Amino acid sequence: MADMAASDIVVKGAREHNLQNVDLVLPRNRLICLTGVSGSGKSSLAFDTLYAEGQRRYVESLSSFARQFLGQMPKPDVDGIDGLSPSISISQKTTGQSPRSTVGTITEIYDYLRILYARVGKGHCPDCGRPVTAQTRQQILSQIHAVAEGSRLLVMAPLVRRQKGEYRELFEDLVRQGFVRARVDGRVIRLTDEQHLDRQMRHDIDVVVDRVVVNPASRGRLAEAVELALKIGSGNMVVASEDGDGLEIPLSAHYACTHCQVSFEPPSPQLFSFNSPQGMCLECNGLGEIYTFDPARLVPDPGKSFQQGCIELIGNWRDLGRWRRHIYSGVAETLERLHGLEAGTILETAWEELDPKFQNALLWGTGDQHITYTWRGGAHGHKWGGKFEGIIPRLLSQYKSSNSRLQRRALEKYMNVVPCGFCEGQRLNRQARSVTLTTAAPDFEGRQRTLPEVCALPISEAERFFAQLELGPTDQAIAAEAIKEVRGRLRFLANVGLEYLTLDRTAPTLSGGEMQRIRLAGQIGCGLVGVLYILDEPRSASMPRQRPPARNPRPTPGPGQHGRRRRARRRRCAADHVVDFGPGRGAGGKVVASGPLEEIVKQPESLTGQFLSGSRKIEIPAQRRERAARCSRPRRPRTTISRTWTSRFRSARLCA
Repeated sequence: MADMAASDIVVKGAREHNLQNVDLVLPRNRLICLTGVSGSGKSSLAFDTLYAEGQRRYVESLSSFARQFLGQMPKPDVDGIDGLSPSISISQKTTGQSPRSTVGTITEIYDYLRILYARVGKGHCPDCGRPVTAQTRQQILSQIHAVAEGSRLLVMAPLVRRQKGEYRELFEDLVRQGFVRARVDGRVIRLTDEQHLDRQMRHDIDVVVDRVVVNPASRGRLAEAVELALKIGSGNMVVASEDGDGLEIPLSAHYACTHCQVSFEPPSPQLFSFNSPQGMCLECNGLGEIYTFDPARLVPDPGKSFQQGCIELIGNWRDLGRWRRHIYSGVAETLERLHGLEAGTILETAWEELDPKFQNALLWGTGDQHITYTWRGGAHGHKWGGKFEGIIPRLLSQYKSSNSRLQRRALEKYMNVVPCGFCEGQRLNRQARSVTLTTAAPDFEGRQRTLPEVCALPISEAERFFAQLELGPTDQAIAAEAIKEVRGRLRFLANVGLEYLTLDRTAPTLSGGEMQRIRLAGQIGCGLVGVLYILDEPRSASMPRQRPPARNPRPTPGPGQHGRRRRARRRRCAADHVVDFGPGRGAGGKVVASGPLEEIVKQPESLTGQFLSGSRKIEIPAQRRERAARCSRPRRPRTTISRTWTSRFRSARLCA
């Protein structure tokens, strides 16, 4: 200790766990590797002594009010530690098994992407694909007057969207301004009545500006109401029917498709979050997957046609009954008439040869398409119209309403976790999936990309996409900080060997080494200096091509290494300082050698030094054991998924 520098970390009398009064000097701003067999005391020094003391000192520097919200580690058994910096521990364990955690959310890249798309993204209409532009007052009035004459409408201005609170002051302020009514969570109330909103629930509040009847005489009054509603609602307004027949038209002076006459909410960062009700796909709740009937299991023999019974749960045509036969016949006849096909094409064609859009229409329904059904029962047949919900939604309703355990188990044989058919596994709603950014890279295939498409790119491709974003001068000034953060974090992920991952890769599918490097990218990407990073075997899960060769000066993350001795030379030659614990496991707790690599190999007591110098090595066995023969018994095929997925999706969606 005589030659220690003033900036060194000095440990005196460490006795945590099996450490035997260890005195040690660790150089600052160096990559230090702690070696030794399992149980020799490496983790006791790194995590239970250095990290615990650094975290405890940092927490004690905060106020007593802040300390009550933070967990504090106990003081380690050590006489003293000098020169210790604030410490951050990055262990090898994963962060959890939540399917909502992705590479983008863990590294916070996704948060910057949401801001980027909300501020400088170019919106498009989900129906026609045309750019979304602002509506003039005249276009808004024309759209309102297109409603049937004589309709009684409420002209409202949106004030609160999906926010928690009681909003007593808001209601009092509206009364002082002269407003009488408001719509709270779909119910029209009088503002003079006392309101008791649940502060823990999210609410939607619209103030009623005026109640008008659509006719030529009310055009002037309606124009004044629209002007006031746009002013109060910051360019947004809502027109709804007073009779409660479901008519509701969102209008905006900033964000609307003039071709389809459809208005949208202005984009916000919450719109691009699959964890927020404003942005998630409402069918899969932002998971991208749903537990539902799998088309591959419903159609075990795609060589059969619909009339021949290709869908096993429905059976052949004769077993359906007259009522259900006329339903499917009406759907097929309507689709054949719209697409100019011959009668009987959809129901008589083999399933594997049928156009996918007709398959989806039969399985998932026809949406808002009006279907004409012809009932030929009795002496006189008649026609009627309606919508077709689809085979899978009908089976889901039967599954949810059934109280029979045997029937539910019989239906579960045809169910599986499949990508959501409404968002195509992209987790976001239609509006969020229609906002794009454009890159100026000439060799980039598909220069316009939505947020889910960017997250599906490998990190190396995403880095190239954001390297040359095509933005105007104003957009460039707005997005400068967000683009800088995205580029920096993507670059660091590529530098630590994760260029093959995608930002939408979920956390449960990552290995321990990948998760540790992702957390390392999130920590070091923040740009903090003077921090003590304590890593637990960061290279243990890396691939051989990602490990540096011997004597490579590029630093290797980690101090704690438990690896095999025959690979010690490749792993530990990049460290600036090596601390070898020993002499053995359990009975260790002593520092056998400490210093640069050149000094470690000269210490005869160091087992690590003996293997690094080559004086000891593990010989390749002359004869290896033969591999045991695999069991020839065929495995039992799995017909149902695990209980974990079943209970998760049943509670989250099906039994809600």
